[in-house]
Amino acid sequence: MWSGPRNLSTALMRSFENRGDTQIIDEPFYAYYLYKTKLNHPMKKQIINNYPISQSIIIKQLIKKAKNKKIYYQKHMTHHIVKNTRTSWLNKGHNCFLIRHPAKVINSYIKKNTLNNINDIGIKKQFEIFNKIKKNKQQYIVINADSILINPEKTIRNLCKYLNIDFSKKMLKWRKGKRNTDGIWSKVWYKNVEKSTTFSKFKNENLSVPKKYHKIYIESLRYYNKMNQHSI
Repeated sequence: MWSGPRNLSTALMRSFENRGDTQIIDEPFYAYYLYKTKLNHPMKKQIINNYPISQSIIIKQLIKKAKNKKIYYQKHMTHHIVKNTRTSWLNKGHNCFLIRHPAKVINSYIKKNTLNNINDIGIKKQFEIFNKIKKNKQQYIVINADSILINPEKTIRNLCKYLNIDFSKKMLKWRKGKRNTDGIWSKVWYKNVEKSTTFSKFKNENLSVPKKYHKIYIESLRYYNKMNQHSI
């Protein structure tokens, strides 16, 4: 599941984990990304010290079959795939792209972190990966976060249908709290999800962004609109 930050990705991970037949991995390239880019993120040292920074080790972990589980759900942040990161392993599974209107992403992101350029929110890289999958004629699924919020059951049912897996009502509700499968960065980023028991209600939001982010927004909107044409 390819997503950028602030994009319902953790709630969707909760949804799949709650099935009971699904193994979860949460942002496996995060430490690698921080190590390579030298960017300052909350808990940077702890993340690098607790997770693999070698892409070879990470990729081996990703292409293994799930242990005693039917499904292996991998939550990836697209901006973690930096220059020279190998992507040949993408043909080992179903590639899904979770998209969200960039105004909503930007306005949410700047509450938690500093937005320096378009790479921080991952949508450009998401579009690059999307095009690579299309070019290679691999199957892909695009799912708009808003459609999940508007009608969770219908959208999750459709997603399961496209993935050729059975839908489970367990995907619509989960217990509050942390998970052992959450990355340690959950202390910073997952507060709202930890309080949740289901997907939040859809609400119409202001789609304007601060002027200083206008160029990032316009470029992001172009990528978003192209991918959204393919959403289920």
